[in-house]
Amino acid sequence: MKNLIWLLVLCFALACAKAPTNDTQNPSEPPAINSVDVVKANPQEVTIAAGESGEAVVQLQITNGYHVNANPPTFSYLKATELELTPADGIAVEFITYPDPLTKKFSFSDKPLAVYEGETTVKARLKADKTSKPGTHNLSAKLRVQACDDKVCYAPGAIDLVVPVNIK
Repeated sequence: MKNLIWLLVLCFALACAKAPTNDTQNPSEPPAINSVDVVKANPQEVTIAAGESGEAVVQLQITNGYHVNANPPTFSYLKATELELTPADGIAVEFITYPDPLTKKFSFSDKPLAVYEGETTVKARLKADKTSKPGTHNLSAKLRVQACDDKVCYAPGAIDLVVPVNIK
């Protein structure tokens, strides 16, 4: 009986003990997934004449096996893929267009979800003032994404971008 009590105390102590920590990740644990690690964004240069409008294109590459929520998302609690452009140097953002989503069923949702997978494109309609100076202007942008696989969604993240706009 005494040995059984000691065994129970030892098991309890081991269960409550905190494992030592260090800066290296345990190789037996899967690496942490960040939404921004599975989505690559490539803004294309756009050329616009002063006083005219043009279309800026941001190509997205979503790693195989993952998807991001469409804009608008299926449910309000899901984080939509969202491009935010900061107007500057006489260049205004008129509107942003998101691609048509795929509709897919996942094990974690009763209803099919609107998502983007693989390669897709987000477009922004820009307008240059008549007084815009010729040359290349760099617009700051943020792409907000929430990546998911077929079982779980990961913490949302933001990718900082620069969209080159050439005024002629």
